[in-house]
Amino acid sequence: MLLLLTVYILYEAYKRFLSPPEILGTPMLAVAAVGLIVNLVSMKLLSAGSSESLNVQGAYFEVLSDMLGSLGVIAAALIIMFTGWTLADPIIGAGIGLFIVPRTWKLLNQAVHILMEGVPAEIDLPLLEKALREIPGVTAVHDLHVWTITSGTDSLTGHLVVTNMQDAATVLKRAKAVLEETFKIDHVTLQIEDEEIRAAEPVLRV
Repeated sequence: MLLLLTVYILYEAYKRFLSPPEILGTPMLAVAAVGLIVNLVSMKLLSAGSSESLNVQGAYFEVLSDMLGSLGVIAAALIIMFTGWTLADPIIGAGIGLFIVPRTWKLLNQAVHILMEGVPAEIDLPLLEKALREIPGVTAVHDLHVWTITSGTDSLTGHLVVTNMQDAATVLKRAKAVLEETFKIDHVTLQIEDEEIRAAEPVLRV
């Protein structure tokens, strides 16, 4: 929606650049000032949660674009009132639209990454696997998968191969402690496998 809004802003700026409409500077300035106040209040309310939730971040960027729009309208209104240069309106409008694009694109990439169950950007998967292999009693780690369930909540599944199944509870406890303390992952599903049984499994060939 933010990208579509940007396209619309650029389209309207293009039309106004070709054929500048008559603009009343004073009413334009008054409406923009009220809008700026409302948007600043909204940004203040959303700023705390924008780093934790993509939904809130999306709302924050939308309000940010509105706030920039209000600032742009105020600037354009002042220019038109004091100079009569009506092209200030479409030029500033186009600048606002271009400002929104990279931030919206970044938000879209993050959302798609979550939907595709990609590894969270802050998780170093090889380092995580190494940390699990270094737990005493663990000989191998396989089928390891880390993804984001929702903003701020990562999940992990995997298999740990151990030398002694009697140590399974201890290994599982240590593994969960490592994942929670070092990698901030507390939604964990781990399967413990016996090294001898896994080694005796037949190899399927196609």
